[in-house]
Amino acid sequence: MGSDTTRPLAGKAILITGAGTGIGRAAALAFAEAGASISICGRRLSLLEDVAAQARAFDVPVRFRAVDVADETAVQDWVGDASTAFGGIDVLANCAGTNAPERTWSNTTMESWNELIATNLTGIFICTRAVLPTMRSQHNGLIINVSSMAGVHPSTVSGVAYGASKFGVVSLTGSLNLEEWTNGIRATVVCPGEVSTPIMDKRPNPPPPQARAQMIQPEDMGATLVFLANLPPRVVVEEILIRPTVRSF
Repeated sequence: MGSDTTRPLAGKAILITGAGTGIGRAAALAFAEAGASISICGRRLSLLEDVAAQARAFDVPVRFRAVDVADETAVQDWVGDASTAFGGIDVLANCAGTNAPERTWSNTTMESWNELIATNLTGIFICTRAVLPTMRSQHNGLIINVSSMAGVHPSTVSGVAYGASKFGVVSLTGSLNLEEWTNGIRATVVCPGEVSTPIMDKRPNPPPPQARAQMIQPEDMGATLVFLANLPPRVVVEEILIRPTVRSF
């Protein structure tokens, strides 16, 4: 029998971080619509419950758990639960991320710096390291890391800590491809420009609704991640840069 083109990811097991809102939420729903079994995590359980309910409308297995991606023990427990329940892990989508209103050299505090690095960079390291043993044993796996255009070009809008963390994500992804290709593991870093997510509310001057409508939308990112998951194991897209057509935000 041929594959179901309406559910191209049926039988695949996909883990998504930061799935309560924004890009992670859109990715979770897009993967579920494509037929994948998903396990989602985020910090706020109530948001995850809502996403899980919507994902289950696509008649796929859905698991969820409140997890701080910077908590190594919690991450390992989440990954272990998913691997046992699904019998493996095909894709990890690292979507968790944050920023702070105070983001210049003059007002970035150590507390803010540590929080952003922990979530945006260390969290990706922890989550990726947690799935590697399973992917190595399968000799197959895809890791998708959501960085930012601020991880390619320094940005005063995005800020000091956010930009540094996102540059780090690009480097982490590159090192994965250098080391893990012999184990059948591929990694892609996705670097979007402005995406209309709740993180925009943390800007010192949040953009108005008309500007947000012209930005990349979360569902655009969800579709991009599904595209990557649909590629055959012989193909690795190392980096994707995505910009809104309009650039005046």
